[in-house]
Amino acid sequence: MGIELTMPGIGELGEVVAVLREWQREDVPLQLHPGDLGWFWRFGEDRTAAATRVWRRGGQIVAIGMLDEPDWLRMSIAPDAQRDEELAQRIVEDVSAPATGVLIEGKVYVETPMGALVQDLLFKDGWNADAPWVPLRRDLTDPVPDPGVRVDVIGAEEAHERTAVQRASFDGSTFTDARWFAMSDGLPYADARCLVLRNKLGESVAAATVWSAGEGRPGYIEPMGVHSLHRGRGYGTAMVVACARHLREMGSSSIYTVTPGTNVAAIATYQAAGMQALDEVRSQYREA
Repeated sequence: MGIELTMPGIGELGEVVAVLREWQREDVPLQLHPGDLGWFWRFGEDRTAAATRVWRRGGQIVAIGMLDEPDWLRMSIAPDAQRDEELAQRIVEDVSAPATGVLIEGKVYVETPMGALVQDLLFKDGWNADAPWVPLRRDLTDPVPDPGVRVDVIGAEEAHERTAVQRASFDGSTFTDARWFAMSDGLPYADARCLVLRNKLGESVAAATVWSAGEGRPGYIEPMGVHSLHRGRGYGTAMVVACARHLREMGSSSIYTVTPGTNVAAIATYQAAGMQALDEVRSQYREA
C-alpha cells in the first residue's frame, strides 16, 4: 500500500489528536504530544489545521507533523513504524522538496523521535544535527508533595491573569486573552489545565499549562513561566511541583517537558522540582 501525504481539514483534527494520544507511551521515545497541538491551537483551528501534515498508509495515520514555524516541522511517528524504511524514505522526500507543501525553501528544521530511521536517512542526505534540547521527566506513581503555595486552576473569568503572566515571562510573547479562549476551545484542551501560582499577596507570579494524554500516559508541561519581576524566589520550582500534582490527579503516568540545553536556569528549576534530565534530543537541519 502506498503512503499518502495530506493536510487535514478542520473536521479531521479530532482524529489527529486521538492518534497522538494513543502514541504517547512510556516505552517509546518522546515525540509530538497532543499538548503541542493544543498550545498551537491558540492561533485558531484554521491555522492549526493548516500547520498539520498527516501521512497515511491504507487509510491509517502512520506519521503526523506540525509546523511550529514555516521552517520548523515537529513530527510524531507511529511507535511500530519508527524504523519502517518505506515510511522513512517517503518522509525524507517530502520534507526535502518544497513543492510537496511541507517545508519552505531555504534553511529548514525537522524534529523526529530519536532513533527513528528517518534521522539516519536525513543524515545520509546531508542534513546536520541542531543544538541540543534536554527532556526532563518525573514518574508520577508515588504521590507528589504539596508545593506549599496557592495554585489556582484558571477558567474563563481569570484568563487575563494567565495571559498576563505569560507575556511577563517570555520576551515577545503574543499570548492574548483572545488566544487563550481559542486554545481553551480546542479539542486537546479537554485534557488540559491552566494553572496560576499566587504569592502571599495574591499576585499572579507564575503560570503553566499542563496537558494529559489520558489515563496511564505521559503528561506534558507546555509552557511554564515565572513573571520577570518575581524570579529567584522558588516560584518556578513550586509551579512545576503543582503541575506534577495536577497531572497525577488527571491520571498521567509521568510528567515531562523539553527545554534548550543552553537554558541552564530552567533545567535547574525542573530538577529542583524532582524531574530528571534524560538524554538530549536534537532536531536536524538542512542549509539553504
